[in-house]
Amino acid sequence: MATVSPENPWSYTLNLPHDPHSARIARTTLRSVLACHDREELVDDAVLLTSELVTNAYRYSDGPVELRVRHAWEAGVRITVWDSNPVVPAAFATPPGAGKGVPDAGDTYGRGLVIVRLCADNWGAQTFGGPASGAGFRGKLLWCEIGAKSPVARLAA
Repeated sequence: MATVSPENPWSYTLNLPHDPHSARIARTTLRSVLACHDREELVDDAVLLTSELVTNAYRYSDGPVELRVRHAWEAGVRITVWDSNPVVPAAFATPPGAGKGVPDAGDTYGRGLVIVRLCADNWGAQTFGGPASGAGFRGKLLWCEIGAKSPVARLAA
């Protein structure tokens, strides 16, 4: 899916501490942003995906998290979460369309990012730095894009 520049682009960034309340604060902020931009039809899906991405960052990194939400195309949004751990989780290690990455039935973890893969129109990861790179900035971005039509509605169509 090609991303088209909107006429009136907007982007918001929220810096979150490594705190168990960060996912809740991210959800609340995202609801407000989408409501202010008349994107209420995206709220349920966007909040779910944001919660999973921020919770993953909290669980697997020991530093702050950055959430960015921006108008991506027509009525769509891109949600991006950065954290300081440069390791891309297994669920995001393969490109979209290359299998679902579903965890084993007995696993008690690993489902959050699978939910993101299944519900988002598009998703991906990008790493920065790492132990061997010597770069001063390290970590990863996990991102997803959703449109105005919810995943549930797309599946029903």
